Amino acid sequence: METAKKDMDERPARTAGEAVERLRAALCGVGIVLPSLRVDPLSVSDEDPYALVDLGRCNLTVASRLAAALNRVPVEPAPPEEVLRERVRRLNRESVRGVT
Repeated sequence: METAKKDMDERPARTAGEAVERLRAALCGVGIVLPSLRVDPLSVSDEDPYALVDLGRCNLTVASRLAAALNRVPVEPAPPEEVLRERVRRLNRESVRGVT
C-alpha cells in the first residue's frame, strides 16, 4: 500500500482535480489550509490537462506560513518567460489543428 502511494505521488497528476487534491494534502501536511483551493471553473474542465488551479485568497498568516514552507524546499527555477510563452503558442497551434 505504501509503495502504491509513493508511485502515485511521483507521477504527474492526470487531472486538474487530482492535482488540487495532491496540493491540498501536501499543504495540509505542513499545516497550511487554503480554503478556496479548487479547479478554476472557467478553464475548461477537470479533465483538461491545461486547466488552471485557483489557489484562492488567504490571510497574511497563511501567506507567511506558505512562504516559509516553500523556502524550506529547494526547487528548480522556472523557465524564462519567453520559453513559457513559446510553449503556450505551440500548444495553442496544436489544439487548433486538432479542431479542424
